[in-house]
Amino acid sequence: MFELLVEMFSLKAMVRAGVAGLMVSLCAAVLGVCLVLKRYSMIGDGLSHVGFGALAIASAMQLAPMAVTLPVVVLSAFLLLRLSSRGKLKGDALIAMISTGALAIGIIAISLSNGTTSDIKSYLFGSILTTSKGDMWLSVALTVVVLSLFAIFYRKIFSVTFDETFARATGEKVERYNMLLAFLTALTIVLGMRVMGAMLISSLVVFPALTAMRVCKSYKNVMLCALAVSVVCFFSGLCFSYILEIPTGASVVVTNILAFLVFWGIGKVRKA
Repeated sequence: MFELLVEMFSLKAMVRAGVAGLMVSLCAAVLGVCLVLKRYSMIGDGLSHVGFGALAIASAMQLAPMAVTLPVVVLSAFLLLRLSSRGKLKGDALIAMISTGALAIGIIAISLSNGTTSDIKSYLFGSILTTSKGDMWLSVALTVVVLSLFAIFYRKIFSVTFDETFARATGEKVERYNMLLAFLTALTIVLGMRVMGAMLISSLVVFPALTAMRVCKSYKNVMLCALAVSVVCFFSGLCFSYILEIPTGASVVVTNILAFLVFWGIGKVRKA
């Protein structure tokens, strides 16, 4: 096993993939706990579809993918929270509308631009081994931003996550911190699309949090456990994809499913 790891990480592409994936896993696990508790766990799926639509349009117009995708996904996250908070439409309905609409626009853009390019495919299904040195350092920089902002506003986000009504009654700027959470989520989704693909990135947001909640009860323990699960599952999935020569994104998702089943079993045994 040790020899296999040495062989894997002797390849520069695997090192870049490992660093980028680790960064995405950390951000997704931290934000996933908050989103699951707020019953917004599917926001990652909706925003990833928006990201795919933006990428398709950028590709059709021969524009820089990230320069177009990042602001579009951030604005979509703000719009989603704004409309949901006004009570006109429920969060799940909004996510369904935005995600399917963006996916349809992306498909039309691809069709009008004479088919799917290899770059679009890498963002749609993930292509972690094509991670460039620039992508790796961008992942590190954005992760520092996401985790730093989360740490600075940790208590505020905690209060807003558990009881918005009480937080608003105590004078907290609930909308401001909801928008911050949406902004951080949008950054993470865009960051992870190259690693996991638009179709699978939401799994990194949902699975570690749900897995940790099977055995942990306090917010702090759930957060720490989710971080550990996310990192272990990512590296396990990366190793399996290398050994079996299968897509990394799908391998990471299957590893997360297995971890969830193990933790679910442990939780059942504890209650027995």
